[in-house]
Amino acid sequence: MAKTLYVGNIPWSTTESELEQVFSQFGQVLECRIITERATGRSRGYGFVEVNDEDMETIMEKTNGLELEGRKLVVNEAKPREDQ
Repeated sequence: MAKTLYVGNIPWSTTESELEQVFSQFGQVLECRIITERATGRSRGYGFVEVNDEDMETIMEKTNGLELEGRKLVVNEAKPREDQ
C-alpha cells in the first residue's frame, strides 16, 4: 500500500529527480512530483512524494525540517483531494 506525503518549501531550482534522491535515502520512493505553474512551468515550491506505507513514518520523521539548498522542508501526510 502506498501513502502520499505533501512536501512544502521546496527550493525553486530543485528537480523531481533531486527530490526523489533526497527522500529515497530514507525509504522506497514510488513517485515524486513537483507542482508547477501551467503558464510558466516554474515550480510552485511544493510537491508530493508517494512512498510505501511501512516507510512513511520514518521518511516523514527524517525529512521534515531537513535543509535543502538553504530551505527547511515541510513534510506531512497529504490530505485527500476534495472533489469540487
